[in-house]
Amino acid sequence: MAVLSTLVSLFPRAVMQGVPILYGATGEIMTEKSGNLNLGIPGVMYVGGISGVIGAFLYENSLSSWDEMNGFLALFIPLICTIIGSLIMGLIYCFLTVTLRVNQNVTGLAITTFGVGFGNFFGASLIKLVDSDVPSVALSHTSRYFAAKLPFAESAGVFGKLFLSYGFLAYLAVIIAVICGFFLNRTRGGLHLRAVGENPATADAAGISVTKSKYLATCIGSVIAGLGGLYYVMDYANGVWSNEGFGDRGWLAIALVIFAIWRPNLGIFASIIFGGLYIVYLFVPGLTLKAQELFKMLPYAVTIVVLIVVSARKKKENQGPASLGLSYFREDR
Repeated sequence: MAVLSTLVSLFPRAVMQGVPILYGATGEIMTEKSGNLNLGIPGVMYVGGISGVIGAFLYENSLSSWDEMNGFLALFIPLICTIIGSLIMGLIYCFLTVTLRVNQNVTGLAITTFGVGFGNFFGASLIKLVDSDVPSVALSHTSRYFAAKLPFAESAGVFGKLFLSYGFLAYLAVIIAVICGFFLNRTRGGLHLRAVGENPATADAAGISVTKSKYLATCIGSVIAGLGGLYYVMDYANGVWSNEGFGDRGWLAIALVIFAIWRPNLGIFASIIFGGLYIVYLFVPGLTLKAQELFKMLPYAVTIVVLIVVSARKKKENQGPASLGLSYFREDR
């Protein structure tokens, strides 16, 4: 009974911890399948989160009373702001790496640095506007719409607590991952995208637009990753924005890509495992702070093990795209 009780308590928290990581990983898988290695995912998630916060903040402050709040607008405004913010980040990355052919690793790290700085700057600005006693912005009225559970979750017992007690963005993350997996493996467009990631010169010779494929995959991937930032703030953190609050979840998303061996469907289960490993220290009694930090390393340690095993087996279907991280020069074809 004790084990079951621990599982019932751990699983929902692991799911909520894993959802933003799943968004980031799904977006990065779509990006990497085109051959682009976007190490700027942490920055994109940061910008997606703060963009949604800005939209929600402006909407809440436009109301004279909370009774005027419209549920549709409370959801739509932060969502559209997040989509626009993360899309712009994706376009910046593509312009630099695809059009100007700048080194992808350097660009990705610059995007991450910029995104975190962007989020902290506007987050601090909002904190000054509300004159808060604590360094955070609370958007609890908007958050309640994002965190709303299914109406019959409470009456479904243990099953309801395990599978029905999440906000709509959690279920959307799973749906998007399934759609991306279907697109990559079952459609002509997915075949073209994988061809670009494997050998852009051959894809180009076959009439596939390499530039268009990279732009679309990276921008769509950035939007998906940005939704992870919005979920973290509006659902996981109950609408509270605090600078540096994301921690290392963006990097966990990149690690999850390897752990899931570039498969969005597998990423659904892997994200729950990652989420559980990241917080399992909370369920181990008597740990010191140093020991807790060691437990937080578990997702990265497991990723390293998976990377070693996958590399040793050398199975093509479990490897990343052959042209990952390499800029394409048509003149070299």
